[in-house]
Amino acid sequence: MRAGICVPLVFVLIPGLAGAQAAIDYAVIGATAAQETLLRTLIQRMQPEVLPLRAIFVPHWKYVADARIFRVHVPTGYTSYMFTHLPTRTVFIDNDRIQGEQFLGYWIAHELGHLAANSVSEEDAEKAASALRKRLKAANSPALTN
Repeated sequence: MRAGICVPLVFVLIPGLAGAQAAIDYAVIGATAAQETLLRTLIQRMQPEVLPLRAIFVPHWKYVADARIFRVHVPTGYTSYMFTHLPTRTVFIDNDRIQGEQFLGYWIAHELGHLAANSVSEEDAEKAASALRKRLKAANSPALTN
């Protein structure tokens, strides 16, 4: 048995809210303050049923190494900007390839789709991501800001 350090993850629960909306916090690691704020805002607007436990922004060289270590399979014709490690509910984000708010929103919805479907299948993730993207689009609608 390997010895290790166990770090507890603390959730703050709000009475009356269920599921992921009740959990206020998850770890965002390696992001600038602006990136963290944007990511949290996008996720909040999507209102996913399952939140990641952590989102880790890493430089490209580290992203490539992590993808190899976790044996990420990228289907032919796809490019990988992010990946989710389902057992730990961790989303790894290639910080060097993020191209703005719409880009981040599109792809984080896909990764949240993997968590919602609890599946490595790209088709299952896209099906779940579609609903999240609709919520994001509705939340960004000008009618809501007037």
